[in-house]
Amino acid sequence: MKGLAHAVVAAICAGWWLASAVAHAADMPRIPHEVFTLPSGLEVVLVSDRSVPLVAVDIWYHVGSSDEVPGKSGFAHLFEHMMFQGAKHIGEDAHFAVLKKAGASDINGTTSTDRTNYHEQVPSHQLDTALWLESDRMGWLLDTLNQKSLDNQREVVRNERRQRHDNVPYGGESFALAQLLYPEGHPRRFLTIGRHEDLQAASLADVQAFFRQWYAPSNATLCLAGDFEVGEAKAAVQKWFGTLPKVAAPQHKPLNTPQLLAPQQQTLVDPLARLERIHMAWHSPALYQAGDAELDLAAAILGLNGSGRLNKRLVAHEHVAQSVHAYQVSLQDSSEFHLVIDLRPGVVRSDVMAEIDYELQRLRKEPPSEQELKRAVLSAESHMVWGLEELTARCELLQAYRHYLGKTEAIAEDMLRYRNATPQSVAAVVARVLDPQRRVTVFTVPQQSALGGVP
Repeated sequence: MKGLAHAVVAAICAGWWLASAVAHAADMPRIPHEVFTLPSGLEVVLVSDRSVPLVAVDIWYHVGSSDEVPGKSGFAHLFEHMMFQGAKHIGEDAHFAVLKKAGASDINGTTSTDRTNYHEQVPSHQLDTALWLESDRMGWLLDTLNQKSLDNQREVVRNERRQRHDNVPYGGESFALAQLLYPEGHPRRFLTIGRHEDLQAASLADVQAFFRQWYAPSNATLCLAGDFEVGEAKAAVQKWFGTLPKVAAPQHKPLNTPQLLAPQQQTLVDPLARLERIHMAWHSPALYQAGDAELDLAAAILGLNGSGRLNKRLVAHEHVAQSVHAYQVSLQDSSEFHLVIDLRPGVVRSDVMAEIDYELQRLRKEPPSEQELKRAVLSAESHMVWGLEELTARCELLQAYRHYLGKTEAIAEDMLRYRNATPQSVAAVVARVLDPQRRVTVFTVPQQSALGGVP
């Protein structure tokens, strides 16, 4: 999960939330903000905070790799890179240079399965500069999009895949897991980074068509957070985005959650790995839907460093694992729950699998203690609250609420998802979702071990 006044932060850390399992909205932290929509369909969220002379500019285009079609994997991420190549009035490849000259920081873009975002933080007197840049590439990117820039960024993205997946230890396991979890034709089968062959086959016409389909103002939300007067910010947004034409928002096709009827597994031999790894995954409820929060809490109960059940058993007591990680990857339409265990050298994998299954079965049948649950809830709340010290993080949280829930006023109900969880509800969701018959497992084996040597 992803400022708040220092008093609020201190109150949460002091544990005031323990006074009641269900708190009223008045007890919750708030992010005061205002929302309006331009005639073009562009949604705007304003979070005024005059405490420091900075403004975060954060724009979400509601398109991600889940919107891709077979043969065009990696397009959403490729286009994220194309958006930094320039536009009609900025000039070619000038985006970073203009922002750096203006004193900007935190300049970046990211792509997920569900959305693509672009953000920068500028001195408040440079807000017009940032809005000009964002409006120019929203409205006039195609004027400078050419084969040279496509070829350049295609190679940048392919090299990114090599650096993050192809040429690093355990880099292949994410692809193996995705192919076990999702059938042929499902857009999540090849990850957001995409396949080399699809990226190589992308044409200039393909990229232009992607922009026309998904990069309309009606498919975007702009958030400003920081040092501005609301009326002046509205006028600035109108100045730079008000003349963009209105087009119909594109339609998103919901994704069906594949049904796994039997456990599946795969073994990978990795020449770069030094420890054997067990990586399990399950399909799980979508972000903000029933059961999603309980699985966040279950991940903490199982995997928190020092206190998590699997962490204590496998790392601290039995000394059979080097590390244990448990986490819920919360996504639109459906999510994934993961367990990752790196084994110590010489350990028998089947013995560790039996211990993992024992702890999972225990959590299905025996609810966690009140103390375990309170620790997990506090971890979730503190992560959210401390994260909101940053201006961009406040925008990102409001953007997520708007994207996934259709509203921005949701921080109270978001936190109540965790506070209202009970030991029994956590155990029930674990029993329903983390079914051993519906899990996929990838075993990564160091090449030396596969050949009989010592890694």
